Amino acid sequence: MKLGEIDFGGNLILAPMAGVSDIGFRDVCSYFGADATYSEMLSARAMLHNPKKTSLMTIYSEMERVKIGQIFGHEPEIMAQAISNPLLNHYQIIDINMGCPAPKIVKNGEGSALLKDLPLASKIISTCVKASDRPVSVKIRLGFDHDNSLEIGRMCQESGASFVTLHARTTEQGYSGFADYESIARLKSALKIPVIGNGDVVDEKSYAQMLATGVDGVMIGRGAQGNPFIFSKLKGLDYDDDILKVIKRHIEILRKYYDEDFITKYMRKHLLWYAHFLKGEERIKVATSPSIDDSIEIIARNITK
Repeated sequence: MKLGEIDFGGNLILAPMAGVSDIGFRDVCSYFGADATYSEMLSARAMLHNPKKTSLMTIYSEMERVKIGQIFGHEPEIMAQAISNPLLNHYQIIDINMGCPAPKIVKNGEGSALLKDLPLASKIISTCVKASDRPVSVKIRLGFDHDNSLEIGRMCQESGASFVTLHARTTEQGYSGFADYESIARLKSALKIPVIGNGDVVDEKSYAQMLATGVDGVMIGRGAQGNPFIFSKLKGLDYDDDILKVIKRHIEILRKYYDEDFITKYMRKHLLWYAHFLKGEERIKVATSPSIDDSIEIIARNITK
């Protein structure tokens, strides 16, 4: 995928995942072949009023190739001001989140709630495009409670978006059911700007199905959780699948920026994804261990069994 002078070098993109896409995870996914990575969702308003908290979410790894910063909000001028914030200077592309289905985000009229107010959504996009010296993209869903993705996609294009990413579920579906690849194909055929497909790509078969829609890029989210190797697999590359090396690399990077107590609690979900083979009591120990190093020992012990 190529966007002006920005060459992705491939079509595999790591999805933005709140509470998951930390710098360590983005680093290991990039190491195994992710061509582009997104930040976690960054609150436009928080960047204005609490930049210190947001700053930790904008640190990046040199391993990352194309870096995309994703912002969310519902106030056009605040969103536009966020784009010029120095915290976003290192991102080559700015993405607007109009796809998050989390209740606390939707309740504030942000994320996928904007799919219910297309005039406001359009104003946000056009205002951000005017304020930006970089491409502005939009991540959307099929719609809020029904599929009106063609209308939404055309609105994004007419408002100046450089590309759109479609997670092929409605907001009300959340992450249940199956992604609608036919809707992705329809949107790709209808728009002149690039379309990235998102939803249920977890292996070679689903990757081929997504590519068959004609999309310009493929975004992988849950399929990469505990499995950064997926990018190498889909590219047909040789790779070292030593899960302990990956875990230690992930943690080593986090230790440069966060205290041990935070890392121990935060990494529990990642460790359980990485060590999906753990069962029963051993799994509980990792989920409750007060020591990250003890958790690693438990995982190592079970790998060698």
